[in-house]
Amino acid sequence: MAMKTTGSKKYLQLLLFQVALLEPVFCGKILVWPTEGSHWLNMNVILEELIRRGHSFTVLTSNASLYIEPKPNAMKKFEIYNVPFEKDVPESLINGIVNLWLNNRPTTLTFWQFYKEMARLFTGWQEMNKIMCDAVLTNQELLARLQGSGFDLVLSDPATPCGELVALKLGIPFVYSLRFSPAFGLERHCGKIPTPPSYTPAALSELTDRMSFGERVKNFLSYYVQDYAFHSFWGQWDIYHSKILGRPTTLCETMGKAEIWLIRTYWDFEFPRPFLPNFEFVGGLHCQPAKPLPKEMEEFVQSSGEHGVIVFTLGSMVYNLSDEKSTVIAKALSQLPQKVLWRYKGKKPETLGSNTRIYDWIPQNDLLGHPLTKAFITHGGTNGIYEAIYHGIPMVGIPMFADQHDNIAHMVAKGAAVQVDFNTMKTEDLVHALNTVIHNSTYKENALKLSKIQHDQPVKPLDRAVFWIEFVMRHKGAKHLRPAAHHLTWYQYHSLDVLAFLFTCTAIVVFILFKCCLCCCRRCGRIAKRKKE
Repeated sequence: MAMKTTGSKKYLQLLLFQVALLEPVFCGKILVWPTEGSHWLNMNVILEELIRRGHSFTVLTSNASLYIEPKPNAMKKFEIYNVPFEKDVPESLINGIVNLWLNNRPTTLTFWQFYKEMARLFTGWQEMNKIMCDAVLTNQELLARLQGSGFDLVLSDPATPCGELVALKLGIPFVYSLRFSPAFGLERHCGKIPTPPSYTPAALSELTDRMSFGERVKNFLSYYVQDYAFHSFWGQWDIYHSKILGRPTTLCETMGKAEIWLIRTYWDFEFPRPFLPNFEFVGGLHCQPAKPLPKEMEEFVQSSGEHGVIVFTLGSMVYNLSDEKSTVIAKALSQLPQKVLWRYKGKKPETLGSNTRIYDWIPQNDLLGHPLTKAFITHGGTNGIYEAIYHGIPMVGIPMFADQHDNIAHMVAKGAAVQVDFNTMKTEDLVHALNTVIHNSTYKENALKLSKIQHDQPVKPLDRAVFWIEFVMRHKGAKHLRPAAHHLTWYQYHSLDVLAFLFTCTAIVVFILFKCCLCCCRRCGRIAKRKKE
């Protein structure tokens, strides 16, 4: 009996010792202001990991959301607010933007007309965002409920402004998660991240960090055009932010208060460039090892033999193609010895070959991680590209809109992809591109090189993202990482006041010296004249 008591005490002492070694666990409460589409998919990956670590969160979403499906559980709640429009409003705006880009790709002659129409569509999108923001910020009952919930942090996507206003209203820090803000540079203007135009390509320029003189001219002008677009497009939000906060302010001043910016790219994808300590690059955070395929799909993949398979998807936003385009694509795929798995919801093309199967949905990550996968045909979405990088699969890019042309340009520059123009694509173009990336071993080697970089990190991207979110919650912010640039005016940031002062001083010194020399010359002239007289 005494031996049992002694043994129990030892086990109890050991248990207490192990508990003493454990660090205190901090479980926070997070409020989420999301953006639709792939933005939400990335953010949801972070949220699921936060749940696994014991945190809880509430997602603010409207009743007109297209992609966010409220599935609450003990750690995940959804606060649904009502907006005075139906789902067809955001859907028509998204379709309008996509169709404009697909059918009217800007040329030198149509440049201004294209961006004029794009500005009209984006203005409609921003007006819709303001309505969504108003639905939360003018709802005193909802704000009171959120205030009483004791949130530690707001996780927001700046592509849809308002998360920062909610955070300031609740008096809590906020963290941003984004890929980048196309053409309007929120991270550049509001985050103050440096972008030297001599080697940092402007968004949507399709340039690399190695530019010819002509390309540097294009890049330089692109930045100034985007600066103009930024101020004309986002300027309306300055008035809105001032009204909500009850003091003169700007969108950038408010967004600049973000503690951390989680950028969903990494140096396997990005070209090297300056960044700030409160910017963390977490590209590929959603990637994971491949899981087994469904039985029927696995049988189809195995039937490909030594030729392997090609994975093909144009993303969730392009679910239907014209008969002409789908016929060209299907005819090209039918000429390949590989089996093809094509995610497509449109009409089945008449030229579809027996080697091609169409699916409403495919387990993209698992297919890209399959040992028989030889190539990936992609529209150039960041999520798909990172899954291809993670698994070392070469790509054929068919970019269509937004950041996709830039994304594919990055992969082409790194030797892991071939680009095909969607608007002018012919059957032989697609066949040639696929044969190139499959049979030219350098594309596979470069894809594997990028994969090694993605895997060879001291901390996994998802763990890094979660760490900084937890860091901000533990320390009630991360002000020590924010640069002093946020407290400077534009002319102070560019040292224009210093240059003006030095120029003035130099001008004064030169003027005084000039006057002294002039006086000396005149005096010498008078003396010489007297001597002659």
